[in-house]
Formats: sequence, C-alpha cells, structure tokens
Amino acid sequence: MDTVLEAAGLGKQVSSPEGTLAILADVSLAIRRGETVAVMGASGAGKSTLLALLAGLDEPSSGNVKLAGSELTRLDEDGRAAVRARHVGFVFQSFHLVPSLTALENVMLPLELAGRRDARGAALEVLGRVGLGGRVGHYPRQLSGGEQQRVAIARALVIEPALILADEPTGNLDPDLSLEIMNIFKRFNEVGVTVLIASHDVHLIDRYGVRRIVLEGGRVAGGHAAVDPMPDLPKLVAERE
Repeated sequence: MDTVLEAAGLGKQVSSPEGTLAILADVSLAIRRGETVAVMGASGAGKSTLLALLAGLDEPSSGNVKLAGSELTRLDEDGRAAVRARHVGFVFQSFHLVPSLTALENVMLPLELAGRRDARGAALEVLGRVGLGGRVGHYPRQLSGGEQQRVAIARALVIEPALILADEPTGNLDPDLSLEIMNIFKRFNEVGVTVLIASHDVHLIDRYGVRRIVLEGGRVAGGHAAVDPMPDLPKLVAERE
C-alpha cells in the first residue's frame, strides 16, 4: 500500500518555569493508504500534540513529517494550511457543528469556502453514505449525538481527503454508537481513506482490532507500533444488534 503519512524522529519541546519540557521525543511512524490507526496513551502522554504536528498545526522541535507526498516541515504556515485544506479532514469529540446551519449546510461549508460549485450535490452524496439522507434539513439541536458525529464525519469526508484525523471521536457516545462510528470509518478505509484516531477507549480499540501506536511519556511504547489483525467488523456490528 502507498504510505500517506510518515514521521521520523519527531520531537516537541516547550519552555516551562521548571525548564525545558519534552512533550514528544523521537516518534517515528508510517501509516498506509486505507488504514485506520489508533494513537493511545494516558492523559498527558502526547496524543493531541502528536496529531497537531502530523497535521502541520504545530511545528516540531526536531524531526520531520511527510503528508500525502509533501514534507510539512519544509513548508511555511501558508504552505501547511494549503496541504491540510486539500488532504486532511478533522473530526472532534465535541462535533464543532455550526448550530445555525442545517446538516446539509454544515457539510457544504468547507466546499463553499473553497469555491466549489458542486457543494450541494457533493454534500448530499456523502450524507447519504453516512446514513443521514433523511436528515439533511435538520439543525444540530434536532439530531442525536451519534447523528451529529456522522454529520461531522461527512463534513470531513466531503473534501475527499487522503487522511482523517479524529481526536476522541467517540468520547461523547455510548458503546453502540461508538461502534457505529468506527464502522463508518471502516467503510471509508475500503475506498482508500486513511483514518488516524486519538483515543483512550482501550475496549473499543481492542474490539475494533486496528493497529495501535501507544505513547508513554511522549515516546512510542516499545519503540514501535503494535500490529493487530483487522476483524470482521460487520460481524461485530451484528453481534451488538
């Protein structure tokens, strides 16, 4: 498979009253096209910092990041933003939907900002793919938590990204809805979308069976990411029904 995201020797240090604090140190990874990978670790292990560096939202103190063929660490802020706009979709624990916009309008928004004339058609298509074809005119307050997260995923997917970065995407959902969201990610893996999830939900990640990168004290535990077999997810979903 093609490699979508690579990091080599990635480190992040910040100044504190006690001196220099190392948040991440010597993190290296490679993530393939169509793969889901979970970044796991205790609070303060560096998960969110790692996602920010991999997306070019922050600059590392050492090392480099290559995303969809572009070396982010060689680009200025505008260059990194251009790579993100083209290749990265974001999904957050708190959904971050615009409350005054319908589900359809929320999904259309990134395309309209990019000047796309096909925003409505593309948004309708991807909302249908996440099972919300009948809810396009509803506002976030009229949707359940699981439906809101599916709108957020549709908004991330509508730009046809190479990579989705999901920071605790199931943190506000119950176990059944969490598995449903993971199933959506699996379906998009099958058409080549790569998903990187920061999560503390060991049970869900173990049940889903994706490759894990475990951070301990800002370093990859054991120096490498464990590889877990991918289970038959439709079977897992059937077991929960």
